[in-house]
Order: sequence, then structure tokens, then C-alpha cells
Amino acid sequence: MTRLSRRNLLAAASALALLPAAALAAIPMVAIENFSAAGKDLGTVQVPKVIKSEADWKKMLAPLQFEVTRHADTERPFSGIYAESKGDGLYRCICCATALFDSRTKFESGTGWPSFWQPIAKRNVVEDHDSSFMMERTAVACARCDAHLGHVFDDGPQPTGLRYCMNSASLQFVPRAKA
Repeated sequence: MTRLSRRNLLAAASALALLPAAALAAIPMVAIENFSAAGKDLGTVQVPKVIKSEADWKKMLAPLQFEVTRHADTERPFSGIYAESKGDGLYRCICCATALFDSRTKFESGTGWPSFWQPIAKRNVVEDHDSSFMMERTAVACARCDAHLGHVFDDGPQPTGLRYCMNSASLQFVPRAKA
């Protein structure tokens, strides 16, 4: 059995103490708007970007959730649990719990997917050009974990004229808490 000298033991302990800080420094940070369970804006916070392996996402998510959020798949219309829901609360990312939409901006679009006229905070979502399936669209993803959420179109109601057409599989509804 090898015995560590006191100096080597202290050096090893010091190196281990530095590891978490070094590992944290390598994780990119992202600014998101934080919201209470009552839907109150708590301000902007810097949080670590959520980065996981395909295997870790597969362990965490149901098969449809995995395909939608990690591979930009789309659930069938009228099949999602939130397509016709009317509850009062927040819709959070199924992958990282970032607040994405408030039920107060949800509307019946007739498309078979939950639709909102705006995100709860613009900084909590990322929009990107999507030309898959020979269509020109704007894909919407979670800013914190890059989960694919759905697409945004310019045929929604006022006041924005936008329709954030989301997949239920990418969302988790949390009833609004009392303020």
C-alpha cells in the first residue's frame, strides 16, 4: 500500500478543490428571466447552460419528449396534452424547467398544438431559421438547454400578431401559485 506524504496529500486536496471551479468556468452561462410559481418576474439571472449527453437526455425524457426536444421532431396535431388545456399557470421547459410561456397568452389556434401570442420573456427562447421539409419557418428553442419547442408564425392574434405553435411534449404545465 502506498502512503501519501503530508505534502502530497495537501497538493492532491488543493487540486481537487480547484476542479469544481475549473469545471464550472468551462460551462457557458446564459441570461434568463426568472419567474416565481405565481408568474411574478423575479428579474434576470445568469445560470449555467444545461448540457447533457444524448444518453443522459434519453434517461431523463420519455421517447416522444426526447425526439421532439433533442431532434426537433413534431408531435401529431391534437395529440398533445396541452393542445386544449385551459389551466392558469406557467409552461416550463420539460428539460430544464425554464419558464417559457404564461397561460394568459395562450389562445385557441385551431392547429392542434398549444399556441401562445408571446413567450413569458423573449430572452428565455431562441429563434432560428428552419428550412427543413422544404418549408421556410422560424424554429423556437429554450435558451437554457436548446430544447426544440416548436415554431413561431406571423398569423397570430393581437397584440403581437404572432403564433408560437409549441409541442406539448416539450412543455410542463405548472399551475399558478397564489401570490
